[in-house]
Amino acid sequence: MATRDLKIPDQRHPEKAHRRDNSQPKKPDWIRVKAPTSAGYKATREVIETNNLVTVCQEAGCPNVGECWSQGHATMMIMGDICTRGCTFCNVATGKPDTLDVFEPGRVAHAVATLGLNHVVITSVDRDDLADGGAEHFAQTIRAIRHRSPDTTIEILTPDFLKNPPEVLETVVEARPDVFNHNLETVPGLYPEVRPGARYFHSLRLLQRVKELDPAMFTKSGIMVGLGEDRQGVHQVMDDMRAADVDFLTIGQYLQPSPKHHAVDRFVDPDEFRAYEKAAYGKGFLMVSSTPLTRSSYHAGDDFAQLRAARLAKLSGA
Repeated sequence: MATRDLKIPDQRHPEKAHRRDNSQPKKPDWIRVKAPTSAGYKATREVIETNNLVTVCQEAGCPNVGECWSQGHATMMIMGDICTRGCTFCNVATGKPDTLDVFEPGRVAHAVATLGLNHVVITSVDRDDLADGGAEHFAQTIRAIRHRSPDTTIEILTPDFLKNPPEVLETVVEARPDVFNHNLETVPGLYPEVRPGARYFHSLRLLQRVKELDPAMFTKSGIMVGLGEDRQGVHQVMDDMRAADVDFLTIGQYLQPSPKHHAVDRFVDPDEFRAYEKAAYGKGFLMVSSTPLTRSSYHAGDDFAQLRAARLAKLSGA
């Protein structure tokens, strides 16, 4: 399945309009997926559309949307579909976002209940225009889901809150999500090109701060490979994450949404992903997902069950 229409309307990515086109190498067989056609996919899409919700599955052009939606799993993207950042890898639209929808937390909770989700992932665009970066909106969404579906475990994938007061993080942590995810995305040397609006060590510190606020909360982070990093850089990111006590690491192949986005440097062989997985477990991560098609929320429910089991096993000395 294609990652979205390769033509970028100026209104979707104005910051990329004058970038040179980057051709991408032919995708290998291991990165190809089938177009979604199942009844389950269509049913999930109907729930999303009926509740007027946005999903990162659609906005970011996730290659796993067919598989996940066919099983009734979708990653909700709150606070609109327009981001205030312009990361060169990302297909989410950039611009001036709309005002927050105060009814959105309730609609998300209704969709979670309708889909009967055991585990849900909630993410968002960056909202540098808001005084708290959307922290309270995250908290309200978590509380709404807890009210409607008390047995559903909740995973959040947050922005970095770089331009907001440090205490906004407490607002989110105090709402008690089961997993707090914030992606580092790539090695620090590539940040000026790949994440120009972000700061590597700020993101790392955010993950560390979550553990300081609530040591029992699971933390998670992920990176993409194929952006131009080398293996040494990937291992350094793993070490940095472990120093911040991150529990769960995801590593997936970067896929270029359009010619105007950051170029694919290479398609990483599955054997290299397996080597990263082995190394990461050796460094002490409780859970690792490292495959070409791994994404932050891919198989998140099953992975959370394994993550919880891994912690119990570690505590019991098994």
